[in-house]
Amino acid sequence: MNEATHHTRLPPALYVVATPIGNLGDITLRALDTLKCVDRVAAEDTRVSGQLLAHFDIRKPLVSIREHNERAAADKVIAWIAAGEAVAYVSDAGTPAVSDPGARLVAAVRAAGLTVVPIPGAAAVTTALSVAGIESGQWLFHGFLPPKSGARRAQLQTLAALPAALVFYEAPHRIEETLADMATVLDGARPVTLARELTKRFESIVTLPLAEAPAWLAADPNHVRGEFVVVVHPPAAAAAMVDTEAMRVLDVLLGELPPTLAARLAAKITGRSKAELYKMTLALKPQAQDDA
Repeated sequence: MNEATHHTRLPPALYVVATPIGNLGDITLRALDTLKCVDRVAAEDTRVSGQLLAHFDIRKPLVSIREHNERAAADKVIAWIAAGEAVAYVSDAGTPAVSDPGARLVAAVRAAGLTVVPIPGAAAVTTALSVAGIESGQWLFHGFLPPKSGARRAQLQTLAALPAALVFYEAPHRIEETLADMATVLDGARPVTLARELTKRFESIVTLPLAEAPAWLAADPNHVRGEFVVVVHPPAAAAAMVDTEAMRVLDVLLGELPPTLAARLAAKITGRSKAELYKMTLALKPQAQDDA
């Protein structure tokens, strides 16, 4: 697809457009061009998206596609695209179909043999992960947990042993109960990053042991306000397993290569930081002099 300009007519397709999760400055130039060039915009909530379009002086016909009418509304979108129209889909904030409506619409349009084009941008999950410091790079996005404690604990139990970070969304009225359940089921010593009101005026990001999270919430009424991304760091056993594998790879490479090159190749193999792996070479082979 050619990049859209204000004067370009877009090919018939469904354009899945990511919108800001808070700060309007995070919208992309491509998203703005796409919204200006489509024939109509389908939205999770026309009132919310109408305000966004108005802010950027974009005037387009708006149609509501919410979770309860997504399947039926998909037929209309398919008819529009089949007739030659370019249709954008936006959720209230962030990337559609990521814990938001949109997946059924996308699947229906694809099943009809029509084109779906992603217009990437902000997403709360990647925004939180970028500041969580998960060195292994392994993470599982779960989205929202069940609202009732019993079902929530059962779901957490199935995730507890996974050697990866666990990423959840949570609403302010459930965050205290959810963190209490996490501390019980997932081991209170595991670090957790709480990212609240991301990109907004009162954004706050804190990392602390799960066992201390309930006290942090209780310390200030403002701590429980706003939408949360909860990143539970990998269990200690997983980190140790990764370290053991990295050490094994380094040990083999150091038998044939100087430390700098060994660290560089080990980083590519294991996904660990090259700088961290170079420090590990000193532990494995302290007498080695880097002659790379």
